[in-house]
Amino acid sequence: MSKLWLLLSALTFLISTSSLLTEKQGRAIDEPKFISYEMDPTQQELKFYWKDKHGANYQNFQRLKANLEKESKELVFAMNGGMYNQDRSPQGLYIENGQLKSPLDTVQSGYGNFYLQPNGVFYLTDDNKPAVSTSQAFINRQNIRYATQSGPMLVIDGEVHPKFIKGSQNIHIRNGVGILPNGNILFAISRSKVNFFDFATFFKQKGCENALYLDGFVSRVYLPSKSVKQLDGSFGVIIAETKSKTN
Repeated sequence: MSKLWLLLSALTFLISTSSLLTEKQGRAIDEPKFISYEMDPTQQELKFYWKDKHGANYQNFQRLKANLEKESKELVFAMNGGMYNQDRSPQGLYIENGQLKSPLDTVQSGYGNFYLQPNGVFYLTDDNKPAVSTSQAFINRQNIRYATQSGPMLVIDGEVHPKFIKGSQNIHIRNGVGILPNGNILFAISRSKVNFFDFATFFKQKGCENALYLDGFVSRVYLPSKSVKQLDGSFGVIIAETKSKTN
């Protein structure tokens, strides 16, 4: 009886340890139309990047990866983090490590997807709690470690953006971010061209109360756990998960 009890105890320990490791490492989710990744930033290291210590734009995951390797860091996951201006500077709000790099854009009309109101902000608080909100709701928010503004919102209070049209032929590769019912972050990029309605519906069906569009045809993702390593491209803000390298 004692040997059986010890065996069951060992199995229970292994299962619980495996579950803990999976949670801390994030979870790549198999989807027919999307590459998606769920993570908990209170357990994993998520940061936003724009320029290196010399003031040069990272621009793509290859350059970020090379810089991180010099610091004995491993790139676990990366995705472009919002729209940008011609000089690759962030369009709208950008906060990095508690420092305001670009102010919130409160203009209510303009050209392009960014100004399809309401647009929104994806952010992490000082204690690494993630959130997505409309830009209007974000105004005067305090204790923010990282934030990026983009648009339009995909899901607002549990509903698909009212201006999206089912069956629309406005299709592109698209990437976005939402907050799951368990408080984790859900990142996703379409495997092929998709319209806004279908992309937003994906986040809604996953249970996201709020989700934000990040960008379109320029979008890339780095997720080696799913054998996806899109290291090319040239964009502004990068959202990335890293971990310390082990020898």
